[in-house]
Amino acid sequence: MRKVIQLNEDWRFIRRDAGVPADLPRDWEHVDLPHTWNAVDGHDGRDGYDRGRYWYARSFLTPRQPLEGGRVYVEFPAAGQQAWVYVNGQEAAYHEGGYSAFRADITDLCVEEGENLLAVACSNKKNSAVYPQAADFTFYGGLYRGVRLISVPSTHFDLDYYGGPGLQVTPKPCEGGADFELVSWVVNGDEAFTVAYSVKDSEGREVAGAVRPAKQPRVWVFVPEARLWSTECPYLYTVTATLQRRNETYDEVTVRAGVRSFSCDPERGFVLNGTETPLRGVSRHQDWLYRGNALTREDHFEDARIIKELGANTVRLAHYQHSQDFYDACDEMGFVVWAEIPFITSRSPNPAAHQNCISQMKELIIQNYNHPSICFWGISNEILIGGISEELVENHRQLNALCKELDPTRLTTIAHVSMTPQEGPMHGITDVESYNHYFGWYGGRMEDNGPWLDHFHELHPKTCLGLSEYGCEGILTYHGPSPACKDYSEEYQALYHEHMAKVLEERPWIWSSHVWNMFDFGCAARDEGGVAGRNNKGLVTMDRKTRKDSFYVYQAYWSREPMVHLCGRRYAQRAGETTQVKVYSNQPRVALYLNGRLLEEREGQKVFLFQVELKEGFNTVAARAGKLWDSITLEKAEQEPSIYVLPEVNERAQGVANWFRLAGSLDLKAPMEFPEGKYSVRDTMEELSRSLEAMGIVTEAVKLATNMKVIPGTGMWDMMKTMTLEKLTQMAGTMMPEGFMESLNAKLIQIDKR
Repeated sequence: MRKVIQLNEDWRFIRRDAGVPADLPRDWEHVDLPHTWNAVDGHDGRDGYDRGRYWYARSFLTPRQPLEGGRVYVEFPAAGQQAWVYVNGQEAAYHEGGYSAFRADITDLCVEEGENLLAVACSNKKNSAVYPQAADFTFYGGLYRGVRLISVPSTHFDLDYYGGPGLQVTPKPCEGGADFELVSWVVNGDEAFTVAYSVKDSEGREVAGAVRPAKQPRVWVFVPEARLWSTECPYLYTVTATLQRRNETYDEVTVRAGVRSFSCDPERGFVLNGTETPLRGVSRHQDWLYRGNALTREDHFEDARIIKELGANTVRLAHYQHSQDFYDACDEMGFVVWAEIPFITSRSPNPAAHQNCISQMKELIIQNYNHPSICFWGISNEILIGGISEELVENHRQLNALCKELDPTRLTTIAHVSMTPQEGPMHGITDVESYNHYFGWYGGRMEDNGPWLDHFHELHPKTCLGLSEYGCEGILTYHGPSPACKDYSEEYQALYHEHMAKVLEERPWIWSSHVWNMFDFGCAARDEGGVAGRNNKGLVTMDRKTRKDSFYVYQAYWSREPMVHLCGRRYAQRAGETTQVKVYSNQPRVALYLNGRLLEEREGQKVFLFQVELKEGFNTVAARAGKLWDSITLEKAEQEPSIYVLPEVNERAQGVANWFRLAGSLDLKAPMEFPEGKYSVRDTMEELSRSLEAMGIVTEAVKLATNMKVIPGTGMWDMMKTMTLEKLTQMAGTMMPEGFMESLNAKLIQIDKR
């Protein structure tokens, strides 16, 4: 029988490319798995993070198989981002891609008696042949999902096919129940071997079974009165394939499966089991504060529980394959999942990179085929940031065809960057499409979202449209009575999401929407809002300790559990004769109390606003909705703390004014000119960086327009370097003051190209 042995304790690690050790090193650091060397520097904001090639080592005993000819495999659920595996000094495997599982047959490299030495080099250095190339998140390095040994007899279910389980289950609803198509792959099976299949319900009762010859293991079984998997009732069956020879079991594989049907319609949106079910949820990255992506199974389930508390019914698992633990959690909790590969931001010109894309897509689908939560395979994200080409379009067509070949049961999708033209060759490749829009944060106004979606829907009435990313930063320190875009306040983030939740509720034909992001996450290249090293668009902080007010916006809209939440508890000191108190609730009436006295009771929908006159000193504010209560304490202050306002907010306003004052007599409404041999807004960031003078102007302009620092050589730079200033300013839209781009161009055309 198969034996699985965890190898997660007592490893040695060295932050140096030390080479293959001859013996177990005594002077290396002792670590346990999961482990990443970027657990702190991946998001602490201190001058980037360590991207190197470092080594792990551990000894192990060869598992004993009672049958002659048994095989021993070492399995890595993931290793970031490339891995070289050695056993007793000999290379066993090399793997490219930091998010998918891979295995190596190490039988012939092991010794029968005594200890073996397992050594692994992991690298998160930039490699033009491996995706992701550039993205707005930290590329953590290390053995961050653990390691295990798998010992099997010589005849066993296949362990060599792209890290898959060796068993594929395809349930389909039919009249009176469900048909389960079952297929397994057996290695070294002869006519004496059979595969016995068993389907059990959630109570553990067998409801269907079949036996097939090991050389012809495909079969269909019927499950009478099968229960459906849905977001409200995620019912799971357990399917086991048992490899037998006469009266003996040689190997066994078990997976869980769910019976469901789904489709997308341009007018009806997402349809699950024949019922229109608008998908409303979040995107998720897999890192925690000061632990990076080295998470345990319990950590993954905790994330899923918080998302369930929110009331979401879908998760976009961005921008790579996530842990099997999280897919398991989604199966159990009823989330419809969009799973994707890290083909993101820009296409590498290295021909080997496309093969890596294909390999990662195969691993994603083959390793995750059996999860009923997954309904969509994503083939790329914001890929036009790096520009468009015929090769890029053809790469997408090939990836889409590959998805259909490996899995015709699911739909394919794509996440377009906001500036992707509404008509062009990138449309119509996948079954459904989505856009990443940040109107109201990086450009435009939040009120632009609804009209844009309506216009696209009118222009492409046969296209199923989703909103794959939207969001804005919210930092717990910043508050004020007049929240505004780019002030990073918790209040503006909440106001933005109030608007977006309503936009989406009014448009059920939008097949899916995913807030960016559920949790704050590591992005070592970022430095904005007074917090370096992180993207702070999460509804929950990176340590999972604090749910921001914006979290409760969606709980009010999506959760079926009664709730009431008083906003602004961190906006604890307030000046002025009156202050606004906001309450979120999914109940029809909310009553507000001040210092124990009922002030007012209102009817409303989701968001309830009250004007309150605080007394001097401390005040208790309470809200009641039915039998539910929430309360906060506010202090009336003569002046609100200066820490409530990000200094850069005022500096930016003054900076824009100074920008125009220094522009002097320039005609900011004159036609744009692009003289030969001069820099202009039509040059890429990379071209502009060749001139210190031009780059100085650009750095100042981008900081004023977006509050982001441009630092060549960082991950953020990799995303921006192929973009022209013209494109960047177009993305900023109405955030750019009138005449800003013209004045920027006027400054640049004074500088000679050398």
